[in-house]
Amino acid sequence: MNESQQIWNSAKIKREVIEAEKRIRPYIRETPLEYSSYLSRLGNCDVFLKLENIQITGSFKLRGAMNKLLSLSREDREKGVVTASSGNHGTAFSYLLKKFSIKGKIYLPEYASKAKVEAIRLYCPDLEFYGSDCVETEVFARQTAEKNGKTYISAYNDPKIIGGQGTIGIELTKQLKKIDTVIVPVGGGGLIAGIAGYLKTEIKNIEIIGCQPENSAVMYESIKAGKIIKKELIPTISDGSAGGIEKGAITFDICKNLVDDFIILSEEEIKDAIILILERHYMLTEGAGALSIASFIKTIERFRNKNVVLIISGAKISLDKLKQVLKLNKIP
Repeated sequence: MNESQQIWNSAKIKREVIEAEKRIRPYIRETPLEYSSYLSRLGNCDVFLKLENIQITGSFKLRGAMNKLLSLSREDREKGVVTASSGNHGTAFSYLLKKFSIKGKIYLPEYASKAKVEAIRLYCPDLEFYGSDCVETEVFARQTAEKNGKTYISAYNDPKIIGGQGTIGIELTKQLKKIDTVIVPVGGGGLIAGIAGYLKTEIKNIEIIGCQPENSAVMYESIKAGKIIKKELIPTISDGSAGGIEKGAITFDICKNLVDDFIILSEEEIKDAIILILERHYMLTEGAGALSIASFIKTIERFRNKNVVLIISGAKISLDKLKQVLKLNKIP
């Protein structure tokens, strides 16, 4: 039985998270959990922002990529590694290749964000664009890696990636005594799988909510359909969560079993959330990073008198997109 066919329950994910914590802790930042007075007052509850947008390389993706690379044997590292990414995973991967002197190549879909491509290029990786959808890019990268005897590293479809992302859950239990709800951006599902898998073993009756843009709600629509589906790619400001899910991805069943609800957001709702966090917290976040804020605002009545954690997953937004969000022709 291969990993995609195994049952990934909370206890099994928790073991991966604990192992990841030991492996990556010396290299990552414990990101702050910031109380939001504005959102708390707005929702008659207590709202906390988990600031993964100030993680090293600008997103949570460093955690999973770090855990996977450090778990490889010396022989596998020397053979080289390959990944596919629409941006944040690629940036983390590129940073780690340079940090640990590992040979690797990154494949990106042609629609990848300019800001994220520039962030990846900072570390001078071997980079190539392929495909108009991230699943197409992933399949090609995996096949290329196998053909050349190299290790393929998925951005989400891997127990070590999930375990690394789940270390956020460990930090949350240290930072906040009572947690009722955690709202998590969802793309391929690695982040929410790790957080849900860990926290559901630690906190009784915790609610884990996923959020996606309606232009690319592939995980939500797949769970509704009972199988991983393909959707036409429609542009979204939430490019970090955009695109499809690889066939057989272990995150599908984890999300189906452990995620309590999904909130689906319009482009305007996401843009308004980017502006809100800029205005009220003086902080820049990308579209995917603002999904949790938008979700909280959209369904605010359900959180009354609760302790709510919003995962702010990433920071990278291009100047052009920021101008679009702010409706500016130019920035002085």
